Amino acid sequence: QVQLVESGGGLVQAGGSLRLSCAASGRTFSSYDMGWIRQAPGKEREFVAAISWSGTSTYYADSVKGRFTISRDNAKNTVYLQMNSLKAGDTAVYYCAAGTVLAGSLSLVKYWGQGTQVTVSS
Repeated sequence: QVQLVESGGGLVQAGGSLRLSCAASGRTFSSYDMGWIRQAPGKEREFVAAISWSGTSTYYADSVKGRFTISRDNAKNTVYLQMNSLKAGDTAVYYCAAGTVLAGSLSLVKYWGQGTQVTVSS
């Protein structure tokens, strides 16, 4: 069993930066690929970024490539999402998830966090 708790969301102006953190409990954290998935109001959930269990491979949605960076620290059971050059279109609830990367996206999600709100004002 893995429990995921996100933090770091908030309100930021366009062009600004935020760093999201996801703290995991459970001894099996390092065996999962991890990722971030967001959901904007009235829209479906959208893949943002993922990282392999070892941290050696990362994957990004085209909409965030070059602006967002995902990383993990298995010793701290934590995954991060550094978000730079934020745009109004990045406004969403961001969910941390544990699962398996397939075809460059996080799939077969087994565990979800509760979500953290990111609001970018234009």
